[in-house]
Amino acid sequence: MLVQSYLFFNGRCEEAIAFYQKALGAQVTMKMRFKENPDPPSEGCGPDGGAIPGENIMHASFKIGETEVMASDGMGTGKPEFKGFSLSLTAASDAEAERLFKALGEGGKVEMPMTQTFFASAFGMVVDRFGVSWMVINPRPMP
Repeated sequence: MLVQSYLFFNGRCEEAIAFYQKALGAQVTMKMRFKENPDPPSEGCGPDGGAIPGENIMHASFKIGETEVMASDGMGTGKPEFKGFSLSLTAASDAEAERLFKALGEGGKVEMPMTQTFFASAFGMVVDRFGVSWMVINPRPMP
């Protein structure tokens, strides 16, 4: 079984992917625009929120490290609300955790500044400019 995150950006998917490429080194593995869909979209799954009809992203997937994240502009009306979850990003060092935290926070909002905790030598929480919540961690070894 595989569980994956699927994020809906309502017209800002292309911008979000470019941001994650710059901030996290995300690698795009697939991107399809609504105009490339050979079948008409189902009710409620259309290209809402875009400036140019058909140009919005119908489906994209990108890798951050070993994890695949999927994204789209579809199924959204109004501002996307990413509530009730965070994506957790594990860094290999405190310096990498700081760098990733700072990059994700550019244009976003720090929820908990990067700090040491009993479970991590570096841990912080930030909401990026698209409203996606992230926890960045360099965990301490478990006894």
